[in-house]
Amino acid sequence: MPGPSPGLRRALLGLWAALGLGLFSLSAVAQEPFWADLQPRVALVERGGSLWLNCSTNCPRPERGGLETSLRRNGTQRGLRWLARQLVDIREPETQPVCFFRCARRTLQARGLIRTFQRPDRVELVPLPAWQPVGENFTLSCRVPGAGPRASLTLTLLRGSQELIRRSFAGEPPRARGAVLTATVLARKEDHGANFSCRAELDLRPHGLGLFENSSAPRELRTFALSPEPPRLTAPRLLEVGSERLVSCSLDGLFPASEADVYLALGDQRLSPDITLEGDALMATATATASTEQEGARQLVCIVTLGGKSRETRENVTVYSFPAPLLTLSEPSVPEGKMVTVICTAASRALVTLDGVPAAVPGQPAQLQLNATENDDRRSFFCDATLEVDGETLNKNESAELRVLYAPRLDDWDCPRNWTWPEGPEQTLHCDARGNPAPSVHCARPDGGAVLALDLLGPITRALAGTYRCTAANVQGEAVKDVMLTVEYAPTLDSVGCPEHITWLEGTEASLTCVAHGVPPPNVSCVRPGKAEVIEGLLRVAREHAGTYQCEATNARGSVAKNVAITVEYGPSFEEVSCPSNWTWVEGSGRLFSCEVDGKPQPRVECIGSEGTSEGVLLPLAPPDPSLSAPSIPGELAPGIYTCNATNRHGSMVKTVAVSVESPPQMNESTCPSHQTWLEGEAAKLACVAGGRPSPRVHCSREGTPQPQSLRVSRQDAGTYRCLATNAHGTEARTVTVGVEYRPVVAELAASPAGGVRPGGNFTLTCRAEAWPPAQISWRAPPGALNIGLSSNNSTLSVAGALGSHGGEYECSATNAHGRHSRRITVRVAGPWLWVAVGGAAGGAALLAAGAGLAFYVQSTACKKGEYNVQEAESSGEAVCLNGTGGGSGTEGGTELAGSAEAPAGGEVFAIQLTSA
Repeated sequence: MPGPSPGLRRALLGLWAALGLGLFSLSAVAQEPFWADLQPRVALVERGGSLWLNCSTNCPRPERGGLETSLRRNGTQRGLRWLARQLVDIREPETQPVCFFRCARRTLQARGLIRTFQRPDRVELVPLPAWQPVGENFTLSCRVPGAGPRASLTLTLLRGSQELIRRSFAGEPPRARGAVLTATVLARKEDHGANFSCRAELDLRPHGLGLFENSSAPRELRTFALSPEPPRLTAPRLLEVGSERLVSCSLDGLFPASEADVYLALGDQRLSPDITLEGDALMATATATASTEQEGARQLVCIVTLGGKSRETRENVTVYSFPAPLLTLSEPSVPEGKMVTVICTAASRALVTLDGVPAAVPGQPAQLQLNATENDDRRSFFCDATLEVDGETLNKNESAELRVLYAPRLDDWDCPRNWTWPEGPEQTLHCDARGNPAPSVHCARPDGGAVLALDLLGPITRALAGTYRCTAANVQGEAVKDVMLTVEYAPTLDSVGCPEHITWLEGTEASLTCVAHGVPPPNVSCVRPGKAEVIEGLLRVAREHAGTYQCEATNARGSVAKNVAITVEYGPSFEEVSCPSNWTWVEGSGRLFSCEVDGKPQPRVECIGSEGTSEGVLLPLAPPDPSLSAPSIPGELAPGIYTCNATNRHGSMVKTVAVSVESPPQMNESTCPSHQTWLEGEAAKLACVAGGRPSPRVHCSREGTPQPQSLRVSRQDAGTYRCLATNAHGTEARTVTVGVEYRPVVAELAASPAGGVRPGGNFTLTCRAEAWPPAQISWRAPPGALNIGLSSNNSTLSVAGALGSHGGEYECSATNAHGRHSRRITVRVAGPWLWVAVGGAAGGAALLAAGAGLAFYVQSTACKKGEYNVQEAESSGEAVCLNGTGGGSGTEGGTELAGSAEAPAGGEVFAIQLTSA
């Protein structure tokens, strides 16, 4: 039979293990002891609060049980094995309740611990002193009654928000309650007005509760400093009854000065001072007024109190009575000549003095008498009284004015007989009269005209000048006086008395006179700028007198200046410099004859021909003033003799002028062609001729190199030349282009390829010619040479598929208007090589013989008619005759002039003209 599977075995082992653990647990329970439990075992309750306690046991059937405590109970709840009871109004700092049960004849107990805490509801700071002297210590004391437990309490003393001292009571017994914190603090000025307080903190956070805080009401500290010195008292030693005098009391070193109290009194009269503070200093100022009842010696008292302490000063003051003296006049206003009595009196103990004369004894009056005169009007009388008080002599005085009535007086000082005023500024005219009562003054012209406005500000004009009668009047009479008013003003120069422009005639007598207006009469002088000499009296007029003069008029009120222009006129006169006797007119110059004539006014000038071709012809003249329009410039001018007449209002004058005509150089296309052609090898020079008077000299150069008078022309002479024609009136330039023409020369005749050619091969002949104008190229080929090709300008001859007939002599000819030049080349088509020989003097006869044979062979009726078309010659293979007379013969390189070729002796020579149609 097979065994159990591994999974089943693991299940059975798990079951047995579970059963084993269960049996072990039951065995452990059966052996556990019974117990009683009290919850909460430890509790912290606010004083006066309540708490539920739960008393329980694990005894299955307890016989009885309960909770023992001295605290008040409010309710109980029970179960078989538990008891719950509420304790109320818990006030004891610490109690230990006991939970008990009776089980199996044993008593089971559980003991708890209940503690109370009290918040810091009362935090008290002991009151501070009313005033605390600066620099002395004071005590801060804080009480927190009942708060606890003390071990969890912390007290802090504060100045404002600043902590002064902080104390924790940790380690105190658990039952301890309440706390006191005391500190000694030094008083400072800065502490004045500062708030001090106490903060209490009950920290129950370690017990699962919170942090309870409270602070005392703040208490303000008032600190003070009082100088040990007494106040300084300033007061008069003497004080008159009814007068007011300032007294002052000052003290330094006060803090706070604003809290100080000042008592200021004169005797039993308390004064009301005005107090001024400056830092720690105090100044009390009051007005002391003495009454008659206070007359005699009195004390002035000043007491300064601060912080309950005082400083005091006393001064003696004598109060006295001294009325002012009495001054009386028998009459304050009297007519002139009346007697006046003056009396001066004072108090019984005072000594009086009247106008410096004292009374006989103190207490008696002083008096004087006078006969009133004009000089006594407004006379002041002085009464002086002296009194001795407490060793000092006091003075008082009184004055009175006497008025004397008298008739008006007009003095020269107050109303002068002559008045002089400047014109223009506003002035106040015064004519004051003395008299009492004050007289009225009136000034008017004797004829009843204008009246002067006296004592009023107004402008001074010339119209006010003249004589016035002034009358002063009052109730006592009147006075009369004549016055003269003179109005002065600065000079003026007008156009009537001093014109701006004056004209004199040369040779006459004249004087420069300027009349000026002004008061006082001005002095007038005229000078020429730059010269100190004054123009005075009659002058013999000359041209140098013309110009600008400055005339100045001066008086006491100022000066004025004016410019006077003197023009000196005179008749016409000719000068050779300004109107020459000989004048040359240059064609095209645009110049006119200038004949300037001296004279004022400017003379009119006219020049008319008197002889020859110019007779009766008016000569155009340049205007004397460039701003004037000039007459039209003539294209031609007749030379000859002209008579010039100059005229103005003072006369006329005549002068003869000889006029000649010349012209600058001129060249044009006809006299100096711009394009000229020379022939190389000939003598030539530039053909340039210039016109002009005097005859110009012509000079031609190429790039600065002068041209020789004659030269043998070469091709290097071609280029641009500059020709200059010059005479006394200018230069004419002209550019000439010179071209050099020359006869043709076949410079190169070559075959390609240079090696041999077999029958059927290709070859090319190239002919290059030098000539100007460019040459025309023509070829002469051996007879029977077919299929010959030419380039567009005949410079290249080519043969494709060479035959034996292509072998022989070929001739290239270059032709232009100045001649012809030829070169020959021999081509052999035989065997493997193509050889070329350039004809020379040794082979000349053989070539001429071959040419004669070829010409005979190709001679036909057509040749007799002239030249064949090239295309016909190429297509038919016939030779083409170059001209009816035949071609010239010669050696290679021979040159033939156009139109001069002739046939050689022995017959005609023919050649093929290989040109395109």
